[in-house]
Amino acid sequence: MTDKLTFALVSPERELFHGEVDQVVVPGVEGEFGVLPNHAPVISMIRPGALRIIDGASERRIFVNGGFADVTPAGLTVLAEDAVDLADVDAAKLEADIKNAQDDIRDVKDDAKRAAAELRLARLEALKSAHAVSAARH
Repeated sequence: MTDKLTFALVSPERELFHGEVDQVVVPGVEGEFGVLPNHAPVISMIRPGALRIIDGASERRIFVNGGFADVTPAGLTVLAEDAVDLADVDAAKLEADIKNAQDDIRDVKDDAKRAAAELRLARLEALKSAHAVSAARH
């Protein structure tokens, strides 16, 4: 038995994290769940939110925008549709992106384009919420 969890976080663009950690808290669609070493196997869809990587006294927060988590005897793999380290978020740029998305929703006439703009706005607002929580902790 190992006292560390092997964890990998992968997005379509790249692998964002791979290593041994104490715990990962995943924003599952049915609520957050913690994964520790030797966790029972499970597969879960994830919702947009902050994934927390805990190792010793350090905690890293990464915003994930959908995807799924796969816990196996070998560890945890999260395949995220999109992922952003919350430490790298520029709050001013995020606010500007939200305003632009709101303008796009107001200005677009096509239903498909409106749905895409609404989805983008929802993702940006979830990122803003996760960033605010992360910033309040530091």
